[in-house]
Amino acid sequence: MDSWPVNWEALDALIIDFAKSENLIEDSSPPSSPSLTSSYHSRLIIRQIRRSLEVGNIDAAIDILRVHAPFVLEDHRLLFRLQKLKFIELLRKGTRDDRIFAIDYLRKSLAPCALNAYPEAYEEFKHVLLAFIYDKDDQTSPVANEWAEKRRYEIAGLVSSVLRAHFHAYNPIFSMALRYLMSIHKVFCFRQGIVSPISYLTERLLLEERDFPALPPESLYEAQVFDEVDIQALAHAVELTRQGAIDSLRFAKGDLFQAFQNEICRMRLNDAMLDELVREYCVYRGIVEPGMQTSSEPLKVNPPESGCCSSLDSSIDVDHITAKHSNSETSATTDLSSMQGIDVELRFASEPTNNLEDCSPSGSHQSESSSLLRNRSKGAGERSKRKRWRGRHDDLDFISGVHFNRDGKQEVSTTISKGVECTSAEDKYEIVLQMKELASRGMAAEVVEEISTLDPDFFVQNPVLLFQLKQVEFLKLVGLGDHSGALRVACSHLGPLAARDPNLLKPLKETLLSLLRPNEEALVTGLPLHALATSLQVAFGKRLGIEEPQLMRIMRATLHTHSEWFKLQMCKDRFESLLRIDSLKENNTPVLTSLATSKSNIDSCSLGSSQATISSTNGVSDDSSSPNQASSQDAICDENAILKVMEFLALPRADAIHLLAQYNGNAETVIQQIFA
Repeated sequence: MDSWPVNWEALDALIIDFAKSENLIEDSSPPSSPSLTSSYHSRLIIRQIRRSLEVGNIDAAIDILRVHAPFVLEDHRLLFRLQKLKFIELLRKGTRDDRIFAIDYLRKSLAPCALNAYPEAYEEFKHVLLAFIYDKDDQTSPVANEWAEKRRYEIAGLVSSVLRAHFHAYNPIFSMALRYLMSIHKVFCFRQGIVSPISYLTERLLLEERDFPALPPESLYEAQVFDEVDIQALAHAVELTRQGAIDSLRFAKGDLFQAFQNEICRMRLNDAMLDELVREYCVYRGIVEPGMQTSSEPLKVNPPESGCCSSLDSSIDVDHITAKHSNSETSATTDLSSMQGIDVELRFASEPTNNLEDCSPSGSHQSESSSLLRNRSKGAGERSKRKRWRGRHDDLDFISGVHFNRDGKQEVSTTISKGVECTSAEDKYEIVLQMKELASRGMAAEVVEEISTLDPDFFVQNPVLLFQLKQVEFLKLVGLGDHSGALRVACSHLGPLAARDPNLLKPLKETLLSLLRPNEEALVTGLPLHALATSLQVAFGKRLGIEEPQLMRIMRATLHTHSEWFKLQMCKDRFESLLRIDSLKENNTPVLTSLATSKSNIDSCSLGSSQATISSTNGVSDDSSSPNQASSQDAICDENAILKVMEFLALPRADAIHLLAQYNGNAETVIQQIFA
């Protein structure tokens, strides 16, 4: 099973920026990109125009355009399409008055515009007149396409593309990156004959239809010379024909990255489903408050186990954990949290709750439970800095009740301490988030102690996580100069764990080398605490019956196939920096890298073993940081030859390289052999 590490902190930042840009959360601070803030109003206008056109209210759309984008109505090519659609909508109403008004509109508006729109416009004008004699329900009529309601969506998409490019009202980076990654994932799985493990999500999230491409200004239709590298990069990145890529570059006046953004935003997402996936992820990561009643379906979490237990000692209180370890944290001379750049505003607040079940028949335990609840209530105000989810209230047609079919649902383990079984679902979230917070602060010993108290079998079933936490504890002690304490940790835990698992021997040796390093800061600043905290959150959450967010599955799978796809293409993705895909793949884990890749039970992607076979058979290096390194085939292929074969034979880059490799890199020979 392949695994692919994801920089979840980078994803958190992109998602927070997305939520702020789309006004989904209540937050006074602006998004990191000012351009997204300024484009929000423009996106709302475009959305309103799109809605009006899709329901056939052409007059309302034209009125909005007249106020906010009069340039659209000055373009006779667009105006003619809008007027033709309005003519059809008047006839669709079917009343005598509307029919008379349609004839009048035909004479005064549509016919004059048809003379000046574009060469084919007058023929289209004469053709649409047939709508007078053919009924809208006649599917065999010559004007069945003009009557079809899909025509509304085509015009709406065309106008949206024009407005989006004019206002630079592009979707947030996360939204564009998700479109791009899922489109590559679909193509990769199709071409390699792989069944996607996330198809039940991608097929519903990324819609098949796209908006129509924007029309380049007529002045730009004259011949222009674009770099063939740009043409092919754009064509294969967003699945365009070569001519489609040229037209897109014309519209963007030769700006490759603007053309790419225009094309990416033409892809349609299910906004309701995306919002719910983002909300689920934000709750899981402690970014927004859980249990908010929104217009979308609330998160589904396994219900707490019912039943009684002998005591509440095993039931953790979040305030208790924080207070218990605050002294040990502040006494350390090395402040790990500041080194890791933790944003305390997004940390883990809990709402005052009264549903913590007291499963004990003892009156003394009941009193203890009340005390814990009071402590939680008292500390809630200090910790309640998570954002509130407001939802897409600006979207009046928001589709409620989005349901997800989850595969591989995790059940609560029967070996978990009964104290946790008696805890409510919301409290389980708080417990897991608190463990994640402690791990991200480098408080590994405290994490191990608390989890072992809650679930003695957890680390028995997750020895790699225990090894990683003990690595952190070891390195922290070395950084503080306590070499004796570090060696005790190594002898008591790291050594026995490595003895049981040979894969841990190499990271154990690398960890012990830190004893020779005099630089204390280097020991702690390089620790992958956030990655470890996320792995712990996923694993321990599953033990408590908290399912991993669907968005995590999507990101793992799509980032993995993105890397595999460009290994096949034997080149680097020119757009990955624009969409921050490179930051999502960054993994600065000098100590734990070899360990993280040796085990796939943590942070894994279940795409099967076929991708590994593909990579090895193509002789491409496994180093994803340099997918454009030359292989034995690439070494004999000139870039111009590759582009020539791609252009003449309309082939993907990988296929062109394989053909050139068969004919010693001679493009002319390849083309002759194909056409022969």
